[in-house]
Amino acid sequence: MTDAVRVVEDEVRELIRRSGLDPARHPAEVGRLVHDVITDYDERSLHGGMPVIVDRQEAAKQVLDTVAGFGPLQPYFDDPTVEEIWINEPSKIFIARRGVAELTTTILTPDEVRDLVERMLRTSGRRVDLSSPFVDATLSDGSRLHVVIPDITRDHWHVNIRKFVVRADHLEDLVRLGTLTAQAARFLEACVVAGLNILVAGGTQAGKTTLLNCLAASIPSRERVVTCEEVFELKIPLRDVASMQCRQPSLEGTGEVPLRRLVKEALRMRPSRIIVGEVRQAESLDLLIALNSGVPGMCTLHANSAREAIVKMCTLPLLAGENVGSRFVVPTVASSVDIVVHQAIDRDGVRRVHEIVGVPGRIEGDVVEIADLFVSRAGRLTRADGFPPHIERFERTGYDLSVLLAQET
Repeated sequence: MTDAVRVVEDEVRELIRRSGLDPARHPAEVGRLVHDVITDYDERSLHGGMPVIVDRQEAAKQVLDTVAGFGPLQPYFDDPTVEEIWINEPSKIFIARRGVAELTTTILTPDEVRDLVERMLRTSGRRVDLSSPFVDATLSDGSRLHVVIPDITRDHWHVNIRKFVVRADHLEDLVRLGTLTAQAARFLEACVVAGLNILVAGGTQAGKTTLLNCLAASIPSRERVVTCEEVFELKIPLRDVASMQCRQPSLEGTGEVPLRRLVKEALRMRPSRIIVGEVRQAESLDLLIALNSGVPGMCTLHANSAREAIVKMCTLPLLAGENVGSRFVVPTVASSVDIVVHQAIDRDGVRRVHEIVGVPGRIEGDVVEIADLFVSRAGRLTRADGFPPHIERFERTGYDLSVLLAQET
């Protein structure tokens, strides 16, 4: 940043302070203010004694990025190929571009990192301090922010920003991107319309939330959807959607609203479907109870395979209390979960569905049986030999499973 741009930035900040403008809420007014200040500075610089602004458009962008955007990180927010930004320390800032990690040349100071985090949290109503060293928040553009500070970290603030990059809104978009085959997409759409309970599994950044969004887009438009999330990430293109997110405790340690409470409250909101952004702990029990009561639903889960996802769903509810045992949980999982979709990010950065399994509802000992519906062979998702449960639901909604699951020749 040149000396001239720094002068303009200082003048803009002073005018913003005097006028009481909020750059996050009044970007157009701030943009006009920057334009006026640069014009005024340009006229003054003609009389000499002041550095000249060479490129007015570039100068305006730099000032806007600093006062109304996210400073040196703003170019990464503006770049549609960048999916995630993370800071390990001020001199080590990384990005993920199309699934591949890169170390950037951007270098900040510790004060700049703190200032950026405070700016990002300003509109979220959330905080990070010694009493609350972790924070999850949603930025105004839909990106998800996660911050951890010392002494939980060794020396520096760790910042992760998962950008809200919309590349797929419907299952056919995932076919175009190579995530799904057309046959698998048609089958999953039928599963959603038929009201089957679907579990989306995968690792971090595997694309679980995007897949969940695309599945939800296939829900019939007359249904009422209630979503429960740690922070808002789902954007479901339906007319009747009620969205809830968790709340952190106050400075006094009160007022916390955990995900488990949201799942319980969702049942009181006349849902046709319940969608849980991500199941991690005891809320899995409440979700299972909801699904077992006849309310169709979907959720995501961290797991390395469809089988592991089922095993995890059988163990997470045990965290709900000593009175919850596997004799109750395992049969409930077998009768409540119908379809498991496992997705992963491959070495080339492409997110692909690796397997789709059905859960017939049978158990052998403490093991839930699964049926392979689609498996990955030679890097391509192909039809296996299994069949999903609840064939009558497909028939009731007008789908012919023999056509949907016909072996490709």
